[in-house]
Amino acid sequence: MSESAPYLPVVLIIDDEIQIRRLLRVTLEGNGYRVFEAASGKEGLLEAAQRRPDIVVLDLGLPDMDGLAALQRLREWSEAPVLVLSVREGEEDKVGALDSGADDYMNKPFSTAELLARLRAARRRAQPVADNSVFHAGPLQVDLSGRLVTLKGKEIKLTPTEYSLLRLLVRNAGKVVTHRQILKEVWGPNYAEQTHYLRVYMAHLREKLEADPSRPDLLLTEPGVGYRMKAEG
Repeated sequence: MSESAPYLPVVLIIDDEIQIRRLLRVTLEGNGYRVFEAASGKEGLLEAAQRRPDIVVLDLGLPDMDGLAALQRLREWSEAPVLVLSVREGEEDKVGALDSGADDYMNKPFSTAELLARLRAARRRAQPVADNSVFHAGPLQVDLSGRLVTLKGKEIKLTPTEYSLLRLLVRNAGKVVTHRQILKEVWGPNYAEQTHYLRVYMAHLREKLEADPSRPDLLLTEPGVGYRMKAEG
């Protein structure tokens, strides 16, 4: 009996630039993906509904609608990871995309090696870390069910707020979480603009968990956007 063909993850590219779509198709098909394309937001949403992709690569500058509007409509029914690929470099554009449901953001022009790495990371974290699992990143271990944090096998004592912040980042490991998202989740909706709270507590966490808090390896900063926990491994 012959073995069934291996499953190839499906990528949907939504971009009106044919040269970008061609480059992405060649790169992705050469690295084990099945690729589908769309040149507009409406076409992309239709393709997403039909193809049920494992991951979406989305441009923000679409001819028929803003990419953020397409992203918001997609998020009404799909949880597929979305990597935004755009010429827009402003912090507001990045924050807007991430707050609207994007999982990652890259600027054009881009490195194909970095793109592939980010797609792999997005697929790994497609299912958030469950509350009954144990997370590992380097010397850090977080037992979410037991609320136990250890570093190199030694228990680390955290305050309730420090633990809530760490837990949020762990459950979204590898994904950028914006300042606003963190503040609303940990402190509540009335604190969405109080970024000084976040800076203070992130500094506390780094003092406890990083070998060199001034050069963090686990709790990473996305300048002007938010923070990201190093992916599990």
